[in-house]
Amino acid sequence: MTALLDARGVVKRFGGLTAVDGVDIRVGAGEMVGLIGPNGSGKTTLFDCLSRVSSLDAGSVRFDGVDITRHRPHQVARLGLARTFQLIRVYRELTVFENMELSIQWAQVGAARLFGRADPATRRRVEALLEFLLLAPLRDERAGALSGGQRRLLEIGMALMSEPRLLLLDEATSGINPTLVAEIADRLREVNAGGVAILLVEHNVRFVAELCHRVVVLDRGAKLAEGTPGQVMEDPAVIEAYFGAEGE
Repeated sequence: MTALLDARGVVKRFGGLTAVDGVDIRVGAGEMVGLIGPNGSGKTTLFDCLSRVSSLDAGSVRFDGVDITRHRPHQVARLGLARTFQLIRVYRELTVFENMELSIQWAQVGAARLFGRADPATRRRVEALLEFLLLAPLRDERAGALSGGQRRLLEIGMALMSEPRLLLLDEATSGINPTLVAEIADRLREVNAGGVAILLVEHNVRFVAELCHRVVVLDRGAKLAEGTPGQVMEDPAVIEAYFGAEGE
């Protein structure tokens, strides 16, 4: 499978702590990959490196054949790599619709239109995504008034506004009502079926197993295992990392 994202030997240090230790990770076009591991294993730090929020101390990151190791986050976004964050990032005082409008890639719009009304095509895309994410009835509500699950769906919608080819999702189900977790899973399947590759950080291992084609496991900053969900969940090293020596 052709690698859309190809990161090799990624290292990130914070003083004397090595948070990510020589990790290789690939995501193919149209693939859905889970990234799991115990708390503190380096998952979000690796995401920060891949999306260029954080610099690398060693290694390289390529996206669709382009070396993005020294790119800035907005440059990576314009190439087609979007992400969400562990702590939900929405504009709480703006409406759901306004949040979506503000999420297009403004470099394609131009400074003269930055503060004007979005064009009809953008507004049609907002309407379509809100309908798809079950948020259309809330279009005029302030984002801060939404539930945690609804804000997570809004954040996913904001990431999809730029029509990315790869979506990095950090803890998409954290703190979410189980009913909405099922809705999020259904929406992610549809997004992926539409050709968008997804790299998913999750603590909900069952969620990952049901969605992902392949799973990568981190432990103490290094790659511990990789394979199909079934292979990974049966790996003794993975069981011990999650549950200790008596994990069985």
